[in-house]
Parts: sequence; structure tokens; C-alpha cells
Amino acid sequence: MSATSPVRVDIAVAARLFHGLSDPTRLSILLELLDGERRVTDLVAAVGSSQSNVSNHLACLRECGLVVDRPGERRQVFYSIAHPQLREVLTASERLLAEAGHEVRLCSNPLMDGACCG
Repeated sequence: MSATSPVRVDIAVAARLFHGLSDPTRLSILLELLDGERRVTDLVAAVGSSQSNVSNHLACLRECGLVVDRPGERRQVFYSIAHPQLREVLTASERLLAEAGHEVRLCSNPLMDGACCG
């Protein structure tokens, strides 16, 4: 590779990242966090899921290094996006979906539904 060649990522790790982002609850949480830090109760209301479900997904995102938490008052915990690059990926995906979302929604290829590899 030359000095100007882009650094290639480990495809398996990249696939795990995008698999983690493919869960609707986790993606909803991350999109909500684009507007700034939130408490679990805020995310429960925004995502429309149970507190335990949101907490479990937050734990997954935290363990994978995608969100960070900080303690607040009265046992509250505030969550935020851990890396500005994740913020960029999420906002870029919103722009991409504005352009190509219709085609993605209509795509009937079974591989898009995870049918390929069991």
C-alpha cells in the first residue's frame, strides 16, 4: 500500500459494526442520541419500547464502544454517542436514505432480509 492508499478495515469487524447498527431498537436509540445525551427514560419514550429492552440495548452499545454514559443526579445515567465518526455515519445514512430509501424499501432480494447465511 502506498502512503496515500486508504487503510483497509477488517471486514469481519466492519460487518459486526453494521450488524449492530441493523437492529431497529439500537438504531432508534443512536438516532435519538444524535440530538445530544439522553436518560434511559427519555430513550424509552422516544423509542417506544420497555425500559428493560432499552437498557439491554444501551448495554450492548456501551460494551461495543458506541455509546458512553455518565452519572447524573438521583441515580440517573445520561448516554451519548461515543465517537464523532459514528455521528457522521448516522447522518450520512440519513442523507443516503433520503436519496435511495425508496429503492431500499422496495428491494425484494432475500439477502436484504438476512436469509443468506442462517
